[in-house]
Amino acid sequence: MKTKICLVLTAPTLKEDLALVELYRPWIDLVELRVDCLTQDERLHFRRFPEAANIPCILTIRRNTDGGKFLEGEGSRIALMARGLAFADTDRRKNFAYVDLEEDLQVPSIEEAARAFGTRIIRSVHNMTGPETRIKERVQKLRRTNDEIAKIAFMPRSLSDVTNLFREAKHCTGMEYILIAMGPFGLPSRVLAPVLGSLITFASAEETTRNAQNSLGQLDPVTLNEIYHIRSISEKTSIYGVTGNPLAATSSPLIHNKGYLKQKIDAVYLPIKAETIEESLAFAEETGIKGLSVTFPFKESVLPWLDQISAQTGEIGACNTILRHENVWHGYNTDAPGFSRALQEFLGKETLSGMKVSIIGAGGAGRAVANAVKELGAKACVFNRTTDKARELALKYNFKWASLDAASRPMLESWSDIIIQTTNVGMSPDTDGDPLDFYSFSGREAVYDIIYHPEKTKMLKRAEKAGCRICNGYSMLKNQAWLQYKLFTGEEYED
Repeated sequence: MKTKICLVLTAPTLKEDLALVELYRPWIDLVELRVDCLTQDERLHFRRFPEAANIPCILTIRRNTDGGKFLEGEGSRIALMARGLAFADTDRRKNFAYVDLEEDLQVPSIEEAARAFGTRIIRSVHNMTGPETRIKERVQKLRRTNDEIAKIAFMPRSLSDVTNLFREAKHCTGMEYILIAMGPFGLPSRVLAPVLGSLITFASAEETTRNAQNSLGQLDPVTLNEIYHIRSISEKTSIYGVTGNPLAATSSPLIHNKGYLKQKIDAVYLPIKAETIEESLAFAEETGIKGLSVTFPFKESVLPWLDQISAQTGEIGACNTILRHENVWHGYNTDAPGFSRALQEFLGKETLSGMKVSIIGAGGAGRAVANAVKELGAKACVFNRTTDKARELALKYNFKWASLDAASRPMLESWSDIIIQTTNVGMSPDTDGDPLDFYSFSGREAVYDIIYHPEKTKMLKRAEKAGCRICNGYSMLKNQAWLQYKLFTGEEYED
């Protein structure tokens, strides 16, 4: 069974919906016409939509309580459904291929009309406020007859709810179903729908995903196909990912999945948002994930959960890559060598001997940067809001340290040949942050910010305006990702 990609159509007019069908036709298998999103006038004419769209269509009129926009009474909604199923054509391609009926909707005439003309019933439940459990029992109960498709969509409160979904889905063999965990935590359920055994995974137009991504977590069809290559995912596919929080913007899936495609490796790499590293590891073990990139804020907290770590990881005290082999987690750090190469490329220097460097931040990324700066022969001063952490990191490499505030401006000025920003301040979506808002750039500094979303942070824009050489963190991301790729696959990355 191949998971079908369904484009959800939520435009106010049928003309706009048809335009979206044409735009995304190469990447989709069917569409869901959300009649509840149409204007009142447009609702009078939706019956001929399947013929006009020339693609299998799901008829859905979603109530407001289920996350839809239909505010009128049930009588009006049922009458509208009946209109969509009426005047059925002998050519089934001109009829709705599916109709979505909620668990509590019992209208025998609608069901009989659907079955009479080959329209399959999707029996659904939508929980917009929390998780669903006992998935097998729920699927069995939803499917009133063997030809019905059960659909369960819920809003997880944590990654643990998604882990439970994958665990319980393993017991639903032999039944047709659609399982969806919505929201940012639920993204793996959409990309890994073939692993879940879902008959359909839902996608939205790119503009819709940008506006509603935080609430529903849908992806657009192009992303599902061209970045995650969902059509080639199966139970045999090796799974990798990046875990952290907020994980709002990451280019790692694009880099890794591009490499898998080019080298014909049956693997997929996806974002896995979690509130704790324990949840990430539990999800990885349940789904058979072989390796994870570890980002903010888990680079230090992951260490106690690892069975073995590399010497460099132990030296740095932070880990950004974990690999599972024979049920044992191994930890590595590719941030330090990745940053070292990026900094050398940025400055055009092999060593930093004689240069005075400011390191902004003393977290996991700051630790890797400090290690790289020391290896490259520079002297440095570590600046951090929490001075105890700055002191701890500085003493490790015989560096100076200072608080990250206006009182340390003179110190920063005297250690400003290179300024390296390692915190997440200024990262999308909170782009107004500037960790050095108290500092005025002179123009002689070389400024490197490990953030790459946005391309230029507020701090980098100020530095550039002052005449400084600047660089964002994409070069570091790329270099360390290539090293991770080799750890995961055993192959050199082909750019």
